[in-house]
Amino acid sequence: MVFLQKPSLEALNNKSKNTMLEHLDIVFTSIGEDFIEATMPVSHKTKQPMGLLHGGASVVLAESLGSIAASLTVDLSKQHVVGLEINANHVRAVKSGLVRGITKPIHIGKTTQIWEIKIFNEADQLTCVSRITMAILTHS
Repeated sequence: MVFLQKPSLEALNNKSKNTMLEHLDIVFTSIGEDFIEATMPVSHKTKQPMGLLHGGASVVLAESLGSIAASLTVDLSKQHVVGLEINANHVRAVKSGLVRGITKPIHIGKTTQIWEIKIFNEADQLTCVSRITMAILTHS
């Protein structure tokens, strides 16, 4: 088990209130032993002017998944996590529907973590692959 805490989906979605996640209608849909999954609609909020899913919206979904997953692996009374770097490769355009992101750990260390996030369209085709590096910081 990767996660020290395993909140309910309801708790994860409640944490999104009044944040960018709520603004983009990101909804957590599944949490397992070593993964978290969420969806995001391709709508006027997430499209770029050419009518395609904005790459930045995909990165918001990816960073949200990786950051929240990383935060569940530490004792938040002693440590917190912050993003160091994120990258994304956009491999397929999405014009409509819902995208689904899933994050899984690549490396869980004492001071850094690396999470991979894959985003799929409704046909289960890969649309974006992202990797986020997180720093684990001890409260001072």
